[in-house]
Amino acid sequence: MLLQHLDYLLALAAERHFGRAAARCHVSQPTLSVAIRRLERDLGIVIVQRGHRFEGFTEEGRRVVTWAQRIIAERDEMLADLERMRGRLTVTARVGAIPTAVPASPFITAEFLHRNPAASVRIEALSSREIARRLADFEIDAGLTYLDDEAPPGTRSVELYREQYVLVAPHDHRLMEHTEVTWTDAAAMELCVLTTTMRNRRILDANMAAEGVSYRPAVEADSVDALYAHLTHSRRATIASTAWLPQLGVPQGFAARPMVQHGPRPAIGLVVLDRAPASIVAAALVAVAADIDLGSRIDSMWSEMTAVTRGPRR
Repeated sequence: MLLQHLDYLLALAAERHFGRAAARCHVSQPTLSVAIRRLERDLGIVIVQRGHRFEGFTEEGRRVVTWAQRIIAERDEMLADLERMRGRLTVTARVGAIPTAVPASPFITAEFLHRNPAASVRIEALSSREIARRLADFEIDAGLTYLDDEAPPGTRSVELYREQYVLVAPHDHRLMEHTEVTWTDAAAMELCVLTTTMRNRRILDANMAAEGVSYRPAVEADSVDALYAHLTHSRRATIASTAWLPQLGVPQGFAARPMVQHGPRPAIGLVVLDRAPASIVAAALVAVAADIDLGSRIDSMWSEMTAVTRGPRR
């Protein structure tokens, strides 16, 4: 059994299509098909349900995929460990980030790349639930997500910062005269918010419910960039995290005011699988997360921003 055959199998598991899996592995489709059949012959089982096209895996095949994920992850860890012993890390750190944490991710990646100049980073915007699944399947090295009752099991984490919510709205809107905005007042606006599949949206809904109000968003999107795009040339508003502002700022003609805080501020952190030996890449990311004191930096930037944009209040 060749490790390359396991690579092909994992590509097929990800793409669920022989042609796309072959393209992902930079081989011909017949080459990939022959390799999968060779793997089946070596193991003495049927792995793939075949018809005119890929129809899924057998029960034994699903188990082989699970083991293949572990084996390939350990191979990659061995190679990374050897690189570390030679004094350089050339791997690609795979990080899944919830949409609300994506704008803050450059603080992590910049320091990681400073410490490991030969490495690279791939960021994917994922839901908190998808981060949990991909960590368990060894498809990502770390996640940037909420540290709450929906945090992935079997992981360890480092808290990075706590979200503080602000209303981003046209600067001449009456609510921008307030020092703090209630969720009841915000609910009356044309809001652009994330979809209900996102943990951030569920947090916003809970804050609305805490004041006994319901609301109907004007726009729902699955990325922060999309929310900001819908603010341009409109009278719409969004409820942002202060962690977005260092990278995205406040759109021209808009201002930001703090929302009333109900309960503790939600924590965002870096999560990695809790396993021994620890992943070399995950350990390097954890070391960065533990050192940068991101919460203080974001809070300081927000304080500076409010000092510059402070206007009349009541």
